Amino acid sequence: MFLAPKYIKLSLIVLFLLPGIISGQATLSYDSDDKIDEGPTRILFVFDASNSMNAFWSGQRKMVLATRLLSTSLESLYGVPDLELGLRAYGHGVKHVEGHQDCDDTELIVPIKKGTNLIIKQELGRLRAQGTTPIARSLERAAEDFPESPGRNIIILITDGIEACDEDPCAVSRMLQAKGIVVKPFIIGIGLEDKFKESLRCVGNFYDAADPETFEMVLDLVLEQALHNTTVEVNLLDEHGEPTVTNVPLSFTDLRAGTHHPQVIHTLGYMNSTDTFYLDPIPTYKLSLHTLPVRGMDSIHLAPGRHNIISVPDMSQGMITPEFPNSRRNNYGKVSVDVFESGECYPFYSMIVGSSAQLITGTYDLLFHTVPLTRIENVEVSTESPTSVMIASPGNLMLQSSAPGFGSIVDAKTLEHVIQFPNGNPSGSYTMQPGNYTVIFRARGARSSKYSIQSTFTIKSGSTLNLNLHD
Repeated sequence: MFLAPKYIKLSLIVLFLLPGIISGQATLSYDSDDKIDEGPTRILFVFDASNSMNAFWSGQRKMVLATRLLSTSLESLYGVPDLELGLRAYGHGVKHVEGHQDCDDTELIVPIKKGTNLIIKQELGRLRAQGTTPIARSLERAAEDFPESPGRNIIILITDGIEACDEDPCAVSRMLQAKGIVVKPFIIGIGLEDKFKESLRCVGNFYDAADPETFEMVLDLVLEQALHNTTVEVNLLDEHGEPTVTNVPLSFTDLRAGTHHPQVIHTLGYMNSTDTFYLDPIPTYKLSLHTLPVRGMDSIHLAPGRHNIISVPDMSQGMITPEFPNSRRNNYGKVSVDVFESGECYPFYSMIVGSSAQLITGTYDLLFHTVPLTRIENVEVSTESPTSVMIASPGNLMLQSSAPGFGSIVDAKTLEHVIQFPNGNPSGSYTMQPGNYTVIFRARGARSSKYSIQSTFTIKSGSTLNLNLHD
């Protein structure tokens, strides 16, 4: 494995260790009544005291700045009920020597207990930055620092670089998830090269900080999230403005990272209350509702530590079924149908005649891929009853020709092109919609246009017409 050198870029990784819980115009609001988990909130600070923390950042040593900012945050946590804090450090015990590094240099300095704010602040002041950066091993050990009793277990890892030992923090993250631990990382880096940013993205969400002020702002935001869950419910409103619509697939897209998470099926639970799930409040999201047609909401900014409510109006749905009369034979086989929002040029869905689909209530145009194409416009879909869109069954043309040649079949009235004959003899069977048509044909051996054949004929549903071009 590649042995990564140390870099003097400061980053913050926050790992949330929680049980796996994901269970007109859209609007976003929030409820001040947060849903609290049983047990205390436990925060373990994992602090990077490696040699590179001696480098300067905004005119001061990173070790001094990071210690001061964290100490300020600790002061703000005094008196918070049901809060337990602890401190683990790495890179502080053994001095770094090029080519020799102690990847076991990680230690639980202050066990997780209530009222340890001052102790952690004092221990931070005693740390001396001198060793290496065993991120993966520190995270693995940190997972064992929490009591087994119920509670919200949170790790906040502050580091100034990427993994320096021959281990993989991403693999540790996957391992923690396999044990039933949800890992939600937040990463802030300063000027990291793109290839090193990617190595942190696999552990969590990456943010680039240009100065200590940004670091402080994000640290405060993360602590707010640690103390109060950010939860989300999506209300899908019916035509009466009530949140009764459900069982709709939906996706949240992180607009910065381009990742889609969570992706769930909307659920109504006990007493028809909308299901609630946890969501990282830092990214800006796009909400996609996988309905027909797609609905959603762009640029969602969540309120950290609050219960966010996203309401999407006009989500009622009705059933539509394009079909032929059941009593008539259909020689087409499978016929596809394109579905358009009324007046739109491009379809949003394609289905097969005889199948059904749920559409958002409204008006639609349907294009049946019959011969010729059949377009039905302004079809109303409502919640009151299923909508059947029935078109006439086709008939059949049995065409006979004694010679190969050139020609087409056109609509007898509009002259729209219906069928172009293939090269060679056009004899054969043609399934067509009822109507009046004209065949225009000239045998290949005929050397003058005056020998062209023109014949008008009528196709009826369920009937076969025999037509000999040379009778």
